[in-house]
Amino acid sequence: MDFIQALILAVIEGITEYLPISSTGHMILASSFMGIESDPFVKFFTVAIQLGAILSVVVLYFKRFFRSLDFYFKLFVAFIPSAVFGVLFSDAIDALLESPLGVAISLLVGGVILLFVDKWFNKTFIENSDEIDYFTAFKIGFFQCIAMIPGVSRSGATIVGGMAQRLSRKAAAEFSFFLAVPTMFAATAKKAYDFYKDGFVLTDEQIKLLAVGNVVAFIVAMLAIKFFIDFLTKYGFRVFGWYRIIVGGAILALMLAGYKLEIV
Repeated sequence: MDFIQALILAVIEGITEYLPISSTGHMILASSFMGIESDPFVKFFTVAIQLGAILSVVVLYFKRFFRSLDFYFKLFVAFIPSAVFGVLFSDAIDALLESPLGVAISLLVGGVILLFVDKWFNKTFIENSDEIDYFTAFKIGFFQCIAMIPGVSRSGATIVGGMAQRLSRKAAAEFSFFLAVPTMFAATAKKAYDFYKDGFVLTDEQIKLLAVGNVVAFIVAMLAIKFFIDFLTKYGFRVFGWYRIIVGGAILALMLAGYKLEIV
């Protein structure tokens, strides 16, 4: 992976991490189109640059992260299901990460769901994410487990999960952003541990790629979050649903036409 490829992946991560369109799915597809070799560093890079996206949430919602311990307890409760599922099914998840067909199907199915989710969950009782109780946080955490399937979208699954618990779109989106922090930090720490456990050591060039990737992901994610909250509050999910359907359909069409779309 060269500098330009790393830069492109970082931009994709920043744009897609908090939108309901699947950052992992888009990076898998982008890597495939660019012919990036799937070596241990590339796999580590695509996870590690999430740290930049994490920091963007902390900066934008700085006061919320220092308001009370109750905030952290709720995030921990919501994080538990994905932590358990991640440990139990880590090998299966890694296998799915190299399946463009799986990504395409997930994009399509998720897109159809997003077309109707605003009608399904149009009655809200919780307008502020601070009002979420522990049991509600725990249930939203189970929706996050669905996002372990590449192409589903972690933010999309947790926002829909929040709306299913009668949160407003804004409250569900904000809680999804907050839940991303422990989830993505844990995923990055696990990937770093595996990387070094397997005997790999970062080179100077790889460290530079990681640094640039995180800075770019941070800046782009800041802009994406601000755009998404305003857009979601006004217009809902339909645009994202159609986008997913178009992208998923295009991938399937390319594969049916004989285009070899896979990570090399």
